[in-house]
Amino acid sequence: MNSKPVLTLTDAKRIAEAAETEAQRNGWRVVIAVVDDGGHLLYLQRSHDTQFGSVETAIAKAYAAIAFQRATKTSEDAVLSGRLIHLALPSVIPAEGGVPLRLDDIVVGGLGISGVRSFEDGLVAAAGLAALSRN
Repeated sequence: MNSKPVLTLTDAKRIAEAAETEAQRNGWRVVIAVVDDGGHLLYLQRSHDTQFGSVETAIAKAYAAIAFQRATKTSEDAVLSGRLIHLALPSVIPAEGGVPLRLDDIVVGGLGISGVRSFEDGLVAAAGLAALSRN
């Protein structure tokens, strides 16, 4: 019987800790959202002084990353190059900061970061993603 890898709460907390470390290193206030492979919220962390609008944005980025199994930067780049069809796709958020989480090359969840400029959200997400691969 084959078993599928699963993103655990421990994994989500480790990812969030690495992302938060990167955000703090840069003095950035962010929201960190981790969803499971069904797009359901597994973990959410918000700096006390981060704008509350970033809560839903981080969740949306994490959801889009798992729904399309690619980084949200893909849609951001497409829209910036004129492929506006991405704006009509359900659940797309064309802003960097959402990445799919993979274990054994299987998408097990998504990570979304919001709170600073798009490329900065992407840097924080990359730090969180790296923590998953170090387990």
